[in-house]
Amino acid sequence: MLISTKGRYALRVMTDLAEHQDEGFIPLKVIAQRQEISEKYLENIIKLLVRAKLLNGLRGKGGGYQLTRPPEEYPIGGILRLTEESLAPVACLEEDAAPCAHVSQCRTLALWQGLDKTITEYLDNVTLADLMRQEDRERDSVG
Repeated sequence: MLISTKGRYALRVMTDLAEHQDEGFIPLKVIAQRQEISEKYLENIIKLLVRAKLLNGLRGKGGGYQLTRPPEEYPIGGILRLTEESLAPVACLEEDAAPCAHVSQCRTLALWQGLDKTITEYLDNVTLADLMRQEDRERDSVG
């Protein structure tokens, strides 16, 4: 499993909006500048997040994007599953995988299932709020 740029940028956008949620709607241009992400590329990611109702969008003057829920209610696993084709460590565990002809004698299947379960449980138990707290701790230790 390798998390794509789309997944990493989606997490950066969501964390940025969580950190600035008290500022209301944040323009795309501002998010792009703060995160040093191309506006064009960011548009595609934000469209995906809005369609999934993770963000609200408002057009026009004073418009932009904001979270639809508190940061504590956004598991990282949900965001990554939205942006990635799969989080499975091997192809046979992907959601739409064809049945494996070797499943009955596969000596490694339990290993991959355990890893998949560990990844899923970990990512589903870390939230945007946790990422914000981590950033706060890092800032405090530097300053």
